[in-house]
Amino acid sequence: QVQLEESGGGSVQAGESLRLSCVSSGSRFRFDAMGWYRQVPGKQREMVASVSTGTNANYADSVKGRFTISRDSVKNTVYLQMNSLRPEDTAVYFCNAMGTYVRRTYEYWGQGTQVTVSS
Repeated sequence: QVQLEESGGGSVQAGESLRLSCVSSGSRFRFDAMGWYRQVPGKQREMVASVSTGTNANYADSVKGRFTISRDSVKNTVYLQMNSLRPEDTAVYFCNAMGTYVRRTYEYWGQGTQVTVSS
């Protein structure tokens, strides 16, 4: 069974940094894409950053220039370096992974890690 485990969340002041990590286990194949999403109560989950094999990373406009996603495709891990954090970045951050195996597409989600930014 594939599991994604996030870590690195916490409470910080505006302007500070956090680094999120997502480690996967149980996968028989390398993921084609991994990314980070976030969600606040009452709102839809939104993409923060994602990276697919052989392509450049994608970022939400609100985090461009502040967040950086990196990925180890061999280890099926993904990281999110978050700098210059703002109160509006407060959310639960979820790791996402997608891959194709034997012509079926699979998608996985982590349990989420809370990020709280105070002004």
